[in-house]
Amino acid sequence: MTVTSRTAPPRVATAPMLALTFSTGVVDAIGYLGLDRVFTGNMTGNVVILGMALAGGDGLPVLGPAVALAAFVAGAALAGRAARGGAPGWSGRTTSLLAAVAVLLAASAVPGSLPTGTVPWPLIATAMLGVAMGLQAGAARTVAVPDVTTVVVTSTLVGLAFDSRAGAGRPQPWQRRLLAVALIGAGALMGALLLTLHFALGAGVAALVTAAVAVAGHLTLTRGSGT
Repeated sequence: MTVTSRTAPPRVATAPMLALTFSTGVVDAIGYLGLDRVFTGNMTGNVVILGMALAGGDGLPVLGPAVALAAFVAGAALAGRAARGGAPGWSGRTTSLLAAVAVLLAASAVPGSLPTGTVPWPLIATAMLGVAMGLQAGAARTVAVPDVTTVVVTSTLVGLAFDSRAGAGRPQPWQRRLLAVALIGAGALMGALLLTLHFALGAGVAALVTAAVAVAGHLTLTRGSGT
């Protein structure tokens, strides 16, 4: 089976990936603030929290970050399986992956809004968000816009500083790098503000952004590809 696909020029694919970076900021904010200090997109944060918690860090969670970490890895593996044999760039598989992410984000609004009782609803929401972010990161890896992984900006910050005039003085796509950093921060700000109203609002905004990216990417980045 031949997959509809075209390797889009980085400039064309950058906008949708930056939009997903903003969405990640929203998701991480509602996860960390609304689900007991759990990062569902930034796995570095979860690994650090787990390390400190296992060392006896005061009041730090263990189960939530562990669930998020396992779910994220599972989502990324599923994305890799879906992308197996496909060409680099945006394809129908990318659209399907991001559509699945949007559905998971929207669905997480239900358990994320319920308190822990006989059913561990927050952990279920954590798992759903973790899988969603793993799928998104895998889809972004296939599209492969440099410096925009959509889930972390540490390496982007390193590149921005390293190649700057104060650093190596090398030419660099500083606009894209700076936007990635700014957008994940802006997303976190919006997520925190929405959470003061309701968990579902943050999940809903992230789902809408992801769905819009899936549709726009499918219509523009795969247009004119062969089948």
